[in-house]
Amino acid sequence: MPRRGENIYKRKDGRWEGRYIALYDLNNKAKYASVYAHSYKEVKQKLTAAKNLSQKEKSLNGNNSFTVAECALEWLKQIRNQTKYSTFVKYSNILNNHIIPSIGANKIENVTENTINRFISLKLEQGNIRTHRALSPKSVKDILSVVKLIFNFAQANNIPVNCNFRHIKIKQTGRFTKEIDYDMQIRLTHYLLNYPNCVNAGILLCLYTGLRLGEVCALKFEDISLSNKTICVTKTMQRIQNLSDTSPAKTSVIITEPKSNSSIRVIPLPDFLAVFLSKLPYTDSSYILTGREDKFMEPRTLENRFKRCLKECNLEEVSFHKLRHRFATYCVEIGFDVKSLSEILGHSGVNITLNRYVHSSFELKRTNMKKLDLMLNL
Repeated sequence: MPRRGENIYKRKDGRWEGRYIALYDLNNKAKYASVYAHSYKEVKQKLTAAKNLSQKEKSLNGNNSFTVAECALEWLKQIRNQTKYSTFVKYSNILNNHIIPSIGANKIENVTENTINRFISLKLEQGNIRTHRALSPKSVKDILSVVKLIFNFAQANNIPVNCNFRHIKIKQTGRFTKEIDYDMQIRLTHYLLNYPNCVNAGILLCLYTGLRLGEVCALKFEDISLSNKTICVTKTMQRIQNLSDTSPAKTSVIITEPKSNSSIRVIPLPDFLAVFLSKLPYTDSSYILTGREDKFMEPRTLENRFKRCLKECNLEEVSFHKLRHRFATYCVEIGFDVKSLSEILGHSGVNITLNRYVHSSFELKRTNMKKLDLMLNL
């Protein structure tokens, strides 16, 4: 039972939530924030710490002249308990490496569209903090997304914003990257089937189910039902930076929920893969890539093993993620329903599937163009 005046409640999902007044707006209306935990004791500790921090920090509404850096750091503090740790690390790095060094000293109200456009141009030309080489449009787009979140936060706290982000666009360049074509797929598949082991099983799963790199690294045999021929994807693995000063290691491997709700999914397993997996020495709690319960294989190691596999097949080197691209493209080529394919890939919508992952082969284009001949013959 929540104690009177504490504003701590047990949610329907089993977690405890503690609410506190983060600040007051210009109309003296309270703005609430929440902390979450799996026990009453833990959420009370978090709530006390959040209240103390809120009292020590200056109210955003007490002064409407803030720099981008001040507002960015305040925004980062408030979202810390509301986002996945990996996302928080990504935001923190973008702030410290790109936004604060470049435009952090500017007052929020003095930032204009020209300011942001100059910032974008700088990042596109020499944005890499180590090499000072150009960043990809995708990387700069991610940075701009964080800038927008900061300015939305400022505007919500009645800080004047004079920059209209609707007019700011980043042109995506059609940079060519090597894809896995049909011949490469067949040669790679034959090699993997002829040399059955745990790593090759993981590569085959990605090529024929579209699993992401982190998802296959976190996959255990208990997530696979050979009788129902399904894979249940509920976890992902990644190595991320440690932000804590108390940790001796700079990075650590974590296993968490996938990147979005749509990424939690059940994938039908092709018959030949079910047969292939049934011949390998697994226990229910063992990782697919190692066959052991006490040892996993992290993403970077699997990428290196994949490169070695391509070399054994005398194939040109491609990134591991191209296995997922090839799966999506091949499914479209053989007539998959795009909605079903989108759900198998764990996408939130079919547009992502078609625009980002499906690469039509020249032979498929030729086949489609021949349909024009058929129409004329009729």
